[in-house]
Amino acid sequence: MPGPEIAVDRSSPVPLYFQVAEQFAAAIQRGELAPGDRLDSELQLADRLGLSRPTVRQAIQHLVDKGLIIRRRGVGTQVVRGEVRRSVELTSLHDDLLRAGQRPSTSVLELATAPCPAGVADALGVPVGSEVWHLRRLRFSDGDPLAVMENWLPADLVRLSLDALQANGLYAILRASGMRIRGAHQRIGARAASTVEAQMLGERRGAPLLTLTRTAYDDRGRYVEHGAHIYRGSRYSLEVTVAER
Repeated sequence: MPGPEIAVDRSSPVPLYFQVAEQFAAAIQRGELAPGDRLDSELQLADRLGLSRPTVRQAIQHLVDKGLIIRRRGVGTQVVRGEVRRSVELTSLHDDLLRAGQRPSTSVLELATAPCPAGVADALGVPVGSEVWHLRRLRFSDGDPLAVMENWLPADLVRLSLDALQANGLYAILRASGMRIRGAHQRIGARAASTVEAQMLGERRGAPLLTLTRTAYDDRGRYVEHGAHIYRGSRYSLEVTVAER
């Protein structure tokens, strides 16, 4: 597509790639470029703007790093949807995406019962080696990968199925089984994506990831779920409201 009008000032001390990237970013924020719109190829942009391909490539990478566009093999370069913002509350990502008007979908990568590892056993307060559900899911937002979620639950608390996990959030399944989740202990962090994680999430190796570990308990004080999740830092943020004591 032709795209917005881009003008570069070669006499400016501002690097040419940055001038181009900022004007594309402004066009995205104004709505001139909508989610799903495709940008011209590097060669087309370089020819249209009278710039070298390395300069255009650097501008595009800057936009990718800011989470405004994404490169897809066989599709090209597209504008992505805005960042998913999530309050730090006792909710599921699936439900948060629905409330935000986005379309969640899930690929279940693993669902099985297994002996509970030591670290998870400490979190859930169960004996090491006791039977737990182990599940790993890739969550999408409007078709774009957003998070990899790994969870462990005591096997005798709930029955899980592939169909239910693909259609619903985990907390909705627990509530439907009669469980009342009252609170959780959680920790938020950040780290770089491994090669495998980057491939799963459509990021480059070493891209920033947000991490969240959570152990939830019900109204009887039982620990019912322990999760270790990673989120694309370019597409996802956690918001916290603080107040003076």
